[in-house]
Amino acid sequence: MFAVKRALKLNNNQATLMAKHAGFRRVVFNMGLSLRTQLYGQSNLSDSKVISEVKKVLTNHVKKQPEFAWMNQLSSRVYQNALIDLKEGFSRYRSGKAGHPKFASRRDGQSFTVDSSNGKVLLPAGNTIKIPTLGTFRLHEALPHGLASQTFTISKEGNYWFISFCVDAESLPVQQPENSVGIDAGVKSFITMSNEQVFDALRPLKQAKTKLSSLLRKASKQVKGSKNQRKTYNKIGRLHAGIACIRKDLLHKLTTYLAKTFKSIKIEDLNVKGLLANHKLAGAISDLGFYEFRRQLEYKCKMYGASLVLVDRWFPSSKICSNCGHKQDLLLSIRTYDRPACGMSIDRDLNASLNILNWEPSA
Repeated sequence: MFAVKRALKLNNNQATLMAKHAGFRRVVFNMGLSLRTQLYGQSNLSDSKVISEVKKVLTNHVKKQPEFAWMNQLSSRVYQNALIDLKEGFSRYRSGKAGHPKFASRRDGQSFTVDSSNGKVLLPAGNTIKIPTLGTFRLHEALPHGLASQTFTISKEGNYWFISFCVDAESLPVQQPENSVGIDAGVKSFITMSNEQVFDALRPLKQAKTKLSSLLRKASKQVKGSKNQRKTYNKIGRLHAGIACIRKDLLHKLTTYLAKTFKSIKIEDLNVKGLLANHKLAGAISDLGFYEFRRQLEYKCKMYGASLVLVDRWFPSSKICSNCGHKQDLLLSIRTYDRPACGMSIDRDLNASLNILNWEPSA
């Protein structure tokens, strides 16, 4: 199973329709959450049974009230799935996997889910997609071939609406042309590979930092809750969405290239949470997206039939000479590993990647 995500190419009327459905989902979710919390201590009914009763109230009573007549003009699958989300939220809360469900806010993002009540639908290849109960919409990027799915999630990021869905299929493994590679991840260069390839990060957040700071200062001086402040926050949201798109584009292209090129990939099992505790490096590390890099590499290696090996996080890859095995401490500011005794002088990150390539788990 794999997921597909595409940007929708909407006109103003279609974008308004999506916003209405996102608002519909938010209202229903909050209504259900409010009614459920009001019943705490008044009955021994499970969350599932209470939400089932809430659904009956919304269907048979609320939607028939004049002030909620607008609900009948929108897809009923939205409120069905909103209550399913609420039920799952309580399930995760009861199992200790998440906190208590919170009321949905527009600031938390706009999204909703629809599905086909008649089972999976066939999505033909091309630049358009037919979304159950909503209609046919254009795509910025065409679907390469026919796909089948039942549930679709529409979400807004910045100025764009996206659709995502799962396909119950497996990608065919590919024949990688290269054998093995060791990869050292860093701040100066995003990754340095044992074959001497270096990929520098685009640093999207650093590039946008000046503009972002200016907009945040502007918003702080505006009247709280005013239209002008909302416009400024919308600009900030669009800027963040653009930054995220640049980062995702780099990570997806890079991880796909690695999984399709090398039969075996070795990377360090970095403690990203621990690295983020270092306030001097936290900004750079979060901007680069180390965790997302590893996550994508893990599932893409499975998808394309490559092998991913996680090197022990305590392995001193930067301190060992890749030529003779001598170990010595280095300051972060020193970018060249010099070992006069064996005549070795090599870039620090390249040396680390060679050590990662040669690492083997201890018996």
